[in-house]
Amino acid sequence: MLVHGAYLHVPFCFHKCHYCDFYSIVDSQDRQAAFVKRLIDEMQAASPWIRHSLETMFVGGGTPTLLRTDLWKRLLDAMAEFLPLAGEFTVEANPETVTDELAKVLVAGGVNRVSIGAQSFDARHLKALERWHDPANVRRSVEILRDAGIDNLNLDLIFAVPGQTVDDWRRDLDAALALEPTHISCYGLMYEHNTPLTKRMQAGEITPVDQDIEAAMYEAVIEQLAAAGFEHYEISNWARRASGDTRCRHNLLYWRNRNWWAFGPSASGHLDGLRWKNIARLGEYLECESPLPPIMDVERVDQPTRAGEQFMLGLRLVEGLLSAEVQALLARSGPRAAARQAAIEGHLRSGLLEMRDDRLRLTRRGLLLANDVLVDLV
Repeated sequence: MLVHGAYLHVPFCFHKCHYCDFYSIVDSQDRQAAFVKRLIDEMQAASPWIRHSLETMFVGGGTPTLLRTDLWKRLLDAMAEFLPLAGEFTVEANPETVTDELAKVLVAGGVNRVSIGAQSFDARHLKALERWHDPANVRRSVEILRDAGIDNLNLDLIFAVPGQTVDDWRRDLDAALALEPTHISCYGLMYEHNTPLTKRMQAGEITPVDQDIEAAMYEAVIEQLAAAGFEHYEISNWARRASGDTRCRHNLLYWRNRNWWAFGPSASGHLDGLRWKNIARLGEYLECESPLPPIMDVERVDQPTRAGEQFMLGLRLVEGLLSAEVQALLARSGPRAAARQAAIEGHLRSGLLEMRDDRLRLTRRGLLLANDVLVDLV
């Protein structure tokens, strides 16, 4: 099996944001060195199966940039030895943790893309999310990274924050565009199970944004970023056309259902229909005597299920699926083929899907109601 990419999960944060359901722990720095050593052992153990240069590498979290710079140097040296890369290398960053020293270390280690968690430029909305950073530090981070030589920069933004208006959201977009990133990701706020934000909603402490207002915010993203020269290539992602092809290559691996290896606690991997998730407890991850970590979930996906996944992932892309791909996926759907064919035909009639330029894809209205379409095809 050919491994196309690698994802490394760094679980440390200095504060747990109230909307986040990714595995993370508040860091006191006492386990950072042990974690990096364990992660390097894991990479070395996996390296015999990674025989070709990877197309992408992505370090997420948590807050990867919370790691000490000396530990980043060790980690990057090991990655160069055990995970050969010939492509995009992304690191997620919190604006409060980007320093000149860290930026130089990342560049020296081959990092060529950084994704900055801006979320909002309005302190009120950051407070609603329990997101602890000064909006001014987003610009500071961008300047530091550019000065160090990293020009390929993504800004993550969240809309439909409780109390946010469409005008507030447009101002956030203006602030993001003023920094001239090469990529922008915009996500509607999700009330994930068992997060502090969801518990506050259930207790009546906050009120979610009305669905019609949220839809208006999404329409505003599409219009405002198109006017600024950004290509809308996936439901929540835009790439600046003037900068060349700045689509996130690593996320394209996910959306095209290709193969990636997962490293670190809670990280999920996929190889030719085999999916697994590493143990989501740092203590057990560190204490395991085996070079490869304990696994908490393993799934061998059969062909009909995998075809459904590829429908779901492929239609998240604005370009959609070639008609030949659609027919191939239906042929692999086995007993589910008739239901999927009927779902496609129904959504074509309702105007949520269209067949244009020999591609099946979501319409503008379909982008607003994508979950309804994708659930039917899974």
